[in-house]
Amino acid sequence: MPTTLILGASRGIGLELARQSLAAGERVIATARSDAGLQALRALGAQALRLDVADPASISGLAWQLDGEQLDTAWYVAGVMCTRADARQPPTAPEFDRVMHANVRGAMQAIPQVAPLVEAAGGRFGFVSSTMGRIGEVDASNAWLYRVSKAALNMAVASARHSYPRAVFAAFHPGWVRTDMGGAQAPVAMGDSVAGLRRALAALTLADSGAFVRYDGQRLASW
Repeated sequence: MPTTLILGASRGIGLELARQSLAAGERVIATARSDAGLQALRALGAQALRLDVADPASISGLAWQLDGEQLDTAWYVAGVMCTRADARQPPTAPEFDRVMHANVRGAMQAIPQVAPLVEAAGGRFGFVSSTMGRIGEVDASNAWLYRVSKAALNMAVASARHSYPRAVFAAFHPGWVRTDMGGAQAPVAMGDSVAGLRRALAALTLADSGAFVRYDGQRLASW
């Protein structure tokens, strides 16, 4: 039975990834920071771990919680949105720390703990990013702190693949999805996005490692 790890699975895309992975017959280890999130994961049948990716002390203990595991698939889904302010307003120090810790530092702390377990299984490590982090096609400065955080995440993924050559790394744009963050007006249903993410990651090979990919499999320029 393949094993899947989902970091940030208390709701939205992460929770749907857990649901679809379990339905596909995978053993799922998934993290949440709240009691309600942990309860929701256990109700699905996942092995639930308490983890707050924005808390360096919390995520530093991830390795011992995964001791002895080999991971066929891992997902870093955790992330937060900023205040959506544009470049006419600097981020406050607390807001900068909140967004960058969850979206970037958490991933950079998770990678050295999780990637060796993915390598051991010859597996794949996917990261939920956003086209808002693409520098070459930026068309506005709204939510500029979020944009910066996703550009940094894309660089972290592209860099990390060189240290773990036996694992497939990829960053993904999930589409504009109907979640709490995306809003009710978003055109992509969550189930469709997640099904696409799962297919797209499964289709990648070692030659593709470091790619930036849409949920429908389309390749994107990371810059």
